[in-house]
Amino acid sequence: MTARALTRPLPLGRRIVAALLTGFAIAAVTHAATVFLFFTVNGASSDNLPAISDYFTATSLSLFVLASLAAGVGLLRRWPIAALTGLVVAVLAAVAGTTYAIVTTTAWTADALGFVMASLIATNLPFLVLGTIAAALVGPCVWRAVASMPGRPKVLVRMPSSRLSEGQITHIDRVAVDDELADTQWENYVETLAAEGYELVEVPSSDDHPDSVFVEDAVVIFGGTAVVTSPGAESRRGETDALRPLARRLGYAVREIELPGTLDGGDVLKVGMTVYVGRGGRTNGEGIAQLRDIIAPLGYTVVPVPVTKVLHLKSAVTALPDGTVVGFAKHVDNPQLFGRFLALPEPGAAVVVLSDDAVLMATSVPKSIALVESLGYRVVSVDVSEFEKLEGCVTCLSVRLR
Repeated sequence: MTARALTRPLPLGRRIVAALLTGFAIAAVTHAATVFLFFTVNGASSDNLPAISDYFTATSLSLFVLASLAAGVGLLRRWPIAALTGLVVAVLAAVAGTTYAIVTTTAWTADALGFVMASLIATNLPFLVLGTIAAALVGPCVWRAVASMPGRPKVLVRMPSSRLSEGQITHIDRVAVDDELADTQWENYVETLAAEGYELVEVPSSDDHPDSVFVEDAVVIFGGTAVVTSPGAESRRGETDALRPLARRLGYAVREIELPGTLDGGDVLKVGMTVYVGRGGRTNGEGIAQLRDIIAPLGYTVVPVPVTKVLHLKSAVTALPDGTVVGFAKHVDNPQLFGRFLALPEPGAAVVVLSDDAVLMATSVPKSIALVESLGYRVVSVDVSEFEKLEGCVTCLSVRLR
């Protein structure tokens, strides 16, 4: 399996708006700064401001059009490329603006082209410098601000490691994993989330950690707080390294579970303000106590649940949008611990809540899908059979940021 960058373009409407606003911001800043520079350097009076502004208007409008196009194709998102792009579009805009000024005021002559070129190192030079700076500094900021505007819920995903087949198993026998098929299934999984309206946020992949695709185990979100976990399997502890800086960039307050406490995110089931935490092979009492200390002040109630028959709590139970806990009864130690429990007919029948009326489930549990649909929910199904060979399920492959 080869690592590939996960790139999901913005929806067309958002991309157009982001491009236009980026181009406008660059052109407006460049125009204002150029006019101000000419005004101050030449000691002009305030009466001259309209004339100076008019002189650069055509050039600035050209810059707006060209910068918007450049932003739309992704050339103004990171400052080094944005700076070079800014210089190019500023030169083209200056040529276009000066040419327009000539052809609308006098006849085009053989000397006109020379005048246009000479203006690049004379009258238009400040415009070129300021346009380059604006593209490098203002362009990426405006693009990111528009692209990250609220509107779509976000979800964390993490590309499978090239060593996925070496992932740990505890309660099942090892079966060979088809890495190529797993890669395809993961792509289908994230594309399904995108089609359901989620904005995908990629956690940097880690080939050193075979189980890292199961990103749910590394971090748990509670409102504005991200709890970075302390994985129970020693081989997985490095998986959290990438989550700390990413959570901070996303604006979360970061708290951590520390050894000797251990906690896997797969053992944490949130139902409203009640948090069921599985006490089993990967999560210990100290980890549960630390989690309680972190989230109790946020208003959450932690309920420990014994887990002995499966790897994680959410390998046994998950919850429907209305809060009903569902799972395969034979894999649940104490169903009575949950306020409402509905038995599903198949093991591995986990659900990921997509919205108030829709859930995501694995194609491997058709009877359970039919039961959930009979309750009035829309079920979106995906094939995750290769990840099920490693005791994974649909919940393990993502973290919804809600």
